[in-house]
Amino acid sequence: MSAGGFNKVAFIGIGNMGWPMAARLVGAGFNVAVYDVAPGRAEHFVAEVGGSAAGSAELAMRDADAIITILPTSRHVESLLTPLIGTFAPGAIVVDMTSGVPSITQSLARRLASAGYAMIDAPVSGGVPRAKTGELAIMTGGAATDVERAMPLLRQMGTTVTEVGEIGAGQAMKALNNLVSAGGFLIGVEALIIGQRFGLDAGKMVDVLNASTGMNNSTQKKFRQFVLSRAFNSNFGLDLLAKDLGIALEVANEGGVAVPFSSLCRELWSAAAGALGHGKDHTEMARFSEMMAGIELHEDGQI
Repeated sequence: MSAGGFNKVAFIGIGNMGWPMAARLVGAGFNVAVYDVAPGRAEHFVAEVGGSAAGSAELAMRDADAIITILPTSRHVESLLTPLIGTFAPGAIVVDMTSGVPSITQSLARRLASAGYAMIDAPVSGGVPRAKTGELAIMTGGAATDVERAMPLLRQMGTTVTEVGEIGAGQAMKALNNLVSAGGFLIGVEALIIGQRFGLDAGKMVDVLNASTGMNNSTQKKFRQFVLSRAFNSNFGLDLLAKDLGIALEVANEGGVAVPFSSLCRELWSAAAGALGHGKDHTEMARFSEMMAGIELHEDGQI
């Protein structure tokens, strides 16, 4: 048997996050077969990291007893897995780490269960730097026995694994986490713009916020690093965050919960994604706020 009791682990999706996560598993001794839709990416991974490159998703997942997916959307996961059900090793477990839609995941899990397979959802938070060090926060949804079975894999990728409920619950939690993060970023940027117009130095404002009750993840890890520096290169896409906010609002709507502030937050991030164009970093939301205010933030406070 390979590490963690798995003979073969298929890792589907080695993008910005998936690459370092899969690398952690290879480094821990798992027999990992990687596949990505980008031509040559799997081969590049194997040349740099190890493991084996599969020429197709089907070859990667054939006879695998653990299948890990981290793809752009739940529809991608559904369309990938559904035609291949029956090709996995008997009793295999699917670990979907996509920031996905709970209802789609729940439906897919039922189809997998009818074929004798288990599934959990296990989206992550922490970004590329923590993916590289294996310090991600992972939130899981699924039966406790299935989560425990996947723990040897999850513990290589994250330091915090929190079981939050039944299948789909991890994805709901991830979307709500990103809703809170997005709201904190947006209100923080607007505060910096207001302060700079008044005459305050944006850098000093960040220092004060981080020493005061206005502190949040964006004031600590994004404003100086990606906004005031004008780097805008956190490696998490604006399109993806807007998608996650849509999932959070979908969960709210399905529960019949009125969320006026969350709805406005989602509308603003979606508007930014439309105005700035595809492929932008999520920290470029600051540019959208600057455009509306007619001000560009600078650490020296110049207007």
